[in-house]
Amino acid sequence: MTAPGKLRVAVIGAGAAGLCAARHLAARPESFAPPMVFEASGRVGGIWVYTEETGQGPDGLPVSSSMYRDLRTNLPKEVMAFPDFPFDPSLPSFLHHSHVLAYLERYADHFRVREHIRFWWRVDAVSPAEGAQGGWDVTACRAQGRTVQTTERFDAVLICSGHYADPFVPTIPGLETFPGRLLHSHEYRCPEPFAGRTVVLLGAGPSGVDLALQLAPVARRVVLSHRRPPLPGLPGNVLQAAPAVGVAGATVRFGDGAEHRADVLILCTGYRYRFPFLEAARLGLRLTDHTVTPLYRHLLPPQHPGLFFIGLCQQICPFPHFHCQLLFCLAVLAGTCRLPPAAELQAAAEGELRQHRGAPRHLHRLGRRQWGYCQELARLGGFEPPPPVLREIYEAVQASRSRDVSCYRSLSYRVLSAEEWELVGAEPGGAPGEGR
Repeated sequence: MTAPGKLRVAVIGAGAAGLCAARHLAARPESFAPPMVFEASGRVGGIWVYTEETGQGPDGLPVSSSMYRDLRTNLPKEVMAFPDFPFDPSLPSFLHHSHVLAYLERYADHFRVREHIRFWWRVDAVSPAEGAQGGWDVTACRAQGRTVQTTERFDAVLICSGHYADPFVPTIPGLETFPGRLLHSHEYRCPEPFAGRTVVLLGAGPSGVDLALQLAPVARRVVLSHRRPPLPGLPGNVLQAAPAVGVAGATVRFGDGAEHRADVLILCTGYRYRFPFLEAARLGLRLTDHTVTPLYRHLLPPQHPGLFFIGLCQQICPFPHFHCQLLFCLAVLAGTCRLPPAAELQAAAEGELRQHRGAPRHLHRLGRRQWGYCQELARLGGFEPPPPVLREIYEAVQASRSRDVSCYRSLSYRVLSAEEWELVGAEPGGAPGEGR
């Protein structure tokens, strides 16, 4: 039974965002009842849980992990940590995925989050409750066997289920004729099965570049197809090509007229937003592969401000970003941050969408906008924004990566203060670097 005056909040997912949500809800017993976290798997960590399985796991559930064996972070730990829980300073700046998972497990233990998690419970439906009191009905079932189902009432719902589990497959004429191995990067785990092969990678985002670097030592040749300027620092057997425009059997055609035969085609084409437990139209939302609209500040439907999407944004420092979003949401729920009327929320959300009309699929890609975004959430929610040093290091890493995509992870960073940092070690082929 929830104590009078205390809000009951459901959290969907026990990855980084869900753990952060539960930690902060539990830390405010004056405003919130103990949180309830629904986690479809048997452990915390979300996308940071590695498994060699692809497709369907031994439990009969779809494998949601996109982690590959040798993944290292493309951001240093100095800009990845939650503000109140640093990484082990003895670790290098760019971490193997196992270190990030261990960090999240320590976070869950330190803040005693596990006691709030219902493991092996999958959410089937989230819908506005009927009646004058409002709230949300959350229907969940036992993930294994799906024989037990329950519906419970909550005052608010925080969706922390991530968006790196449902691969986006672009429409490419003739793709169905490809006779070789065709897979999405979601299914990639290690380079050895591709030894001696010619591999074409479509897309040069973080996964595309990473896979090119991992496959180059074992593959006969790697073709990295993308629309960006040439990337510096790739191995000699990695050929950069224009975007693919068609496939005819084993031949891939590119936008500049070039053609290459391939044994393997890997789609490094990102992921779709997918929330199968929501009736989007009922909530006044439009879901596409790349956007969820309209949302006020990328967080809440204007007509239903008790539902929050945590972590939709891309090209961010994820854990500090989740922290800011969640503190803002909790301030809204606790009443210390009063939202404008629904009509104003709607106008603000539609206005931001109009600013991206030329490229709506980039709406949630913040990049440089993330700093102003977090500062505004902090101002409205009454908490401290991320320190300036995060932006300084983030931009330094971007500059280093732009000079050499192969070597930027060899550097280590050290935070000296809220505004100062230093580079530890040597620039590739050069003298030790300096921070600010």
